[in-house]
Amino acid sequence: MTADHHEGQRVSRRRIIAGIGSIGLGAILTACSGEAGTPSAVATTEGTASITPQTAPATGLDALFARAGTCTLTEATTQGPYYFDADKVRSDIREDRQGVRLAVAIKVQDGEACTPIPDAVVEIWHCDAAGLYSGAEAMSRGEGGGGMGGGDLEPQDDKRYLRGAQVTDKEGIVRFTTIWPGWYRGRTVHIHAMVHVGGRRTLTTQVIFPEDLNTEVFKQQPYAAQGERDTFNDDDGIAGESTMTVVAEDGDGYQAVAIFGVSP
Repeated sequence: MTADHHEGQRVSRRRIIAGIGSIGLGAILTACSGEAGTPSAVATTEGTASITPQTAPATGLDALFARAGTCTLTEATTQGPYYFDADKVRSDIREDRQGVRLAVAIKVQDGEACTPIPDAVVEIWHCDAAGLYSGAEAMSRGEGGGGMGGGDLEPQDDKRYLRGAQVTDKEGIVRFTTIWPGWYRGRTVHIHAMVHVGGRRTLTTQVIFPEDLNTEVFKQQPYAAQGERDTFNDDDGIAGESTMTVVAEDGDGYQAVAIFGVSP
């Protein structure tokens, strides 16, 4: 049984608060465990803040979500060896990482009723253009040991780039700004995601990207410095049709969307 099915295992929930940078996941999980859509108060080092999921309209994303439309449970996958609670509630997870800008919008819905699930926490994490994961840079290079199992990682360094979490709005949507993921040997290009509903890990999955766009992006630096890939979508042991994102050009980068059907 993979870690995504460890019911009751709590992670810190996070959210961007008006006037406050970010707070830990523990406070967010507690605040979001109340009635869906109801703002909650939480004490922070700077006082008490009202926690309300982002309610930015999905205008402009509707067509992409329609293309990604599905009313089934999303396939669970291994969480991989590099997951840990990064304690970063934020929408822009790039920090100092260079690469092609990628906006990611994820809709969480009931996999049977197809209704949106507000106040769910969505975490994403992925490697940078050089194939490195924050908190595990040495392991990403094949140094310092470390297995390839599915358990939570004890961070090996203090880096936290390309990791973050958001709380779904009333439409079940979260948005992130990141970079197009890089690659490493044995895997196709992917982003990891974990969904928490009611304080429990409800889904752990991964999303992948169209190969024609991977090819276009990897012609550019800093990706090109990685050389030739050895694994693509068709021969990846984890990727499948259900994990494919819908992607469109978006100014100087791309917009990707995915729908996660979960069993709440």
